[in-house]
Amino acid sequence: MDTSTNPIEQLIDLSTGYLRSAALHAAAHLRLADLLADGPRSADDMAAEAGLNGPHLARLLRYLAAHGVFRQEEDGRFALTPMAQLLREDVPVSMRAYVDVHGNEIFWRSAAGLSEAIRTGGNPFEDEYGMPFYQYLFANRELGAQFDTSMASFSEALSDQVAGAYDFGSARSVVDVGGGRGGQLRAILRRNAHLEGTLLDLEPVVAGHVLDVPELAGRWRAVGGDFFSAVPEGGDVYILKHVLASWPDDKCVEIMEVCRRAMPDDGRLLMVNALVPEGNDPHPSKTVDMTMLTVLNGKGRTQAEYEELMRKAGLAPGEVHHVSPHAAIIEATKG
Repeated sequence: MDTSTNPIEQLIDLSTGYLRSAALHAAAHLRLADLLADGPRSADDMAAEAGLNGPHLARLLRYLAAHGVFRQEEDGRFALTPMAQLLREDVPVSMRAYVDVHGNEIFWRSAAGLSEAIRTGGNPFEDEYGMPFYQYLFANRELGAQFDTSMASFSEALSDQVAGAYDFGSARSVVDVGGGRGGQLRAILRRNAHLEGTLLDLEPVVAGHVLDVPELAGRWRAVGGDFFSAVPEGGDVYILKHVLASWPDDKCVEIMEVCRRAMPDDGRLLMVNALVPEGNDPHPSKTVDMTMLTVLNGKGRTQAEYEELMRKAGLAPGEVHHVSPHAAIIEATKG
């Protein structure tokens, strides 16, 4: 019987969705996909190598196979699927770190406060932990480093798409503001041999940058700093990729004002974020918006909402380049 359109079954499925998340996080944390890199294996065989409980592991893999993450063969062994391949540590675009860190209790406990947040308008993470999310990561550097790695893995595939979607031909220099470890800047510099680039983020973050590769020698610098205070001056193009969604409106305006002050008169600012579409269709930005609501005190925004923030910061919105469901580029100049 097909239950996919039965409202009762749909509600039951939605109400127990946390089990899918928990199972997926367990698979990532235990590195189960790596155990299957050489081909199908039985759960008992995998458990013996990894020091796990075989019967429990078999039930976990069977459950995830029902959702397409793994596949159970006719002989009972388990194998990788395209999704499971992304949970391997040694693949070019690994999502293991991203999935693993989002299974941390800080996300679960924050999500548990959603109903109270809807009632009060507060932020569940700050109510639970007594400080903003990024301040907490700064105080807990092991978790902070894991989070930085997870975001780098999420951005890796997207970075080259963003770099290829915008014409940097007339620019000489690029400043990636809040650019994490520099994956986006690295992709831009690789595609544009004439450019020089500057990476700005907090000191512990830029300390783990990925820019020191032979092909980019002499064309970059990494600067530790706070983008609420100042950013390097004189760049032709400034980039805010996946930054503004993490902050409330007033803080977004502050960040863009700091960038505007650093820009020359003919400089450009590129806001790179997912845009929330109208209508009822599923979209990644709507899921991200729930993370922003529960954890970061930020929000997902429509194109019109981002453009209004730009105007408040003294910027004039320009062309929009739709890259993927996870990123669109809105260009802005000094108003």
